[in-house]
Amino acid sequence: MPTVLILGATSDMALAIARTFAKNNYSVQLAARNASRLSGFQTDLQLRYNVTCTLHEFDALQFGTHQAFFEQLSPKPDVTVCVFGVMDEEDLAFSNWDIAERMINSNFTGAVSILNIVAKHYQQSKSGCIAGISSVAGERGRQSKLIYGSSKAALSAYLDGLRNLLFKDNVHVVTVKPGFVYTKMTESLKLPGILTAKPEEVGDAVFSAVQKKKNTVYVRWMWRWIMLIIKNIPEFQFKKMKL
Repeated sequence: MPTVLILGATSDMALAIARTFAKNNYSVQLAARNASRLSGFQTDLQLRYNVTCTLHEFDALQFGTHQAFFEQLSPKPDVTVCVFGVMDEEDLAFSNWDIAERMINSNFTGAVSILNIVAKHYQQSKSGCIAGISSVAGERGRQSKLIYGSSKAALSAYLDGLRNLLFKDNVHVVTVKPGFVYTKMTESLKLPGILTAKPEEVGDAVFSAVQKKKNTVYVRWMWRWIMLIIKNIPEFQFKKMKL
């Protein structure tokens, strides 16, 4: 039975991804800062899908612990999905470096720290797949997502480079860009229905992308074209817009 590691496993998207892999006969390793919160979900997953599910303490911002965290995993995962990330208020992040630094480290630096370790293991074993949850917000810098978008842009570029690096070693890297998603974090927001995915859609998209070895996936297809339009707005016009 193959194994999937979910990094940042307490979010609605992460739980949906875990369910999708479990129902497709994957053992599941759930890694989170407060992994004990997932004990009920762990039990449900094991009973519902008859798979092994283990909990692991993992803090994306404690870079020095990442090597030991990965070394203690047994078995080593066949697929690693990096879900963790933070989206704080942009005005606060712009004026408060502590908030900006936390967002950058959560969305980019922490991912690079742990995924470098995972990638080296896969490189040596000549197999494996990494899926990173990035964002359409990283496709072009905008004032409304100044810090969040730029940190996700960095993550997307890193995943592109990692895919290029690991291809010769039979290791695949998938970049997933969900767009708007209905979660506990967004329940107070008025989101456009046609552009907003359910967590289960994200789970299905990630699993399908891993199985089919896709490179970059937009959970709702229209985001690809929306962002293509935004990326092609001339700069002299774009800089005057409030996006």
